[in-house]
Amino acid sequence: MIVTVTLNAALDLTYKVPVLTPHTSHRVTEVTERAGGKGLNVARVLATLGHDVTVTGFVGGDTGHALRDHLSRVPGVTDGLYPVAGATRRTLAVVDARTGDTTQLNEAGPTVTPAEWTGFLAAYEELLRRDDVRAVALCGSLPPGVPVGAYAVLVRAARAAAVPVLLDTSGEPLRRGVAARPDIVKPNADELAELTGAHEPSQATRDARRRGAHAVVASLGAEGLLALTPEGTWRARPPGLIRGNPTGAGDSAVAALLSGLVRQLPWPDRLSNAVALSAATVAAPVAGEFDAAVYEDVLPKVTVTGAEPPAQ
Repeated sequence: MIVTVTLNAALDLTYKVPVLTPHTSHRVTEVTERAGGKGLNVARVLATLGHDVTVTGFVGGDTGHALRDHLSRVPGVTDGLYPVAGATRRTLAVVDARTGDTTQLNEAGPTVTPAEWTGFLAAYEELLRRDDVRAVALCGSLPPGVPVGAYAVLVRAARAAAVPVLLDTSGEPLRRGVAARPDIVKPNADELAELTGAHEPSQATRDARRRGAHAVVASLGAEGLLALTPEGTWRARPPGLIRGNPTGAGDSAVAALLSGLVRQLPWPDRLSNAVALSAATVAAPVAGEFDAAVYEDVLPKVTVTGAEPPAQ
């Protein structure tokens, strides 16, 4: 089983409009509503890949009830969310059908009390003690009230339980989480630059790894992935630009990295799958899904270059 943690889960709403034009009214041609947040998107993709997944994090209010109802209909995903008094946030994505571009509006999330944070931490540590847990992913932003060092605490708990842990967040939570030495950290280019102050990807990944991450996999958008690991350094590139909705593409990359981790695949194979799944997610209508035909088409065309480190 793989555990995904989404401290700031969301009810995702996606509106499609013919053309998005500021300062005008729009007729919505298609509406999609589903359980969302980075870790829930990761869980949905992992379940599609055949993994058993338990999701946890905070949930509350009428929005939270709707989220759990959607989640109950996802095969292979178990609801381990922790209830709080505040209401789960909503996110709104507006997709321009003409260009494929997406405009994203994100609410802040519920205010979590110290008692709720303490209760969640106990439930999380209990999950980690299960014999069937193979890996854990810590994903997304922190809701108000959660300590800024929360991910560092959760990384250390996973390491104490000997469970491999992947961290995917940004800003100060990322900086503190990296120092707790996660097995994999997966920032995008902007998050990596903010963490390290370096804008050249190779330098930034080296700096991020020196800060404590065992392996760093940087998302470079349409340019693919750059991975710096103890086993070697690799660059994985897609065969070309895929047009569509990029929301959730990074989450699919996380799912591929976790799947490769628990399946003990070589790093080049993990990265090929991550790039192909990301591209297939861009081609899908909403986050947490991927176009299987695009995935099968792109996977053999992904280019992975790099090398293992020299023998010591």
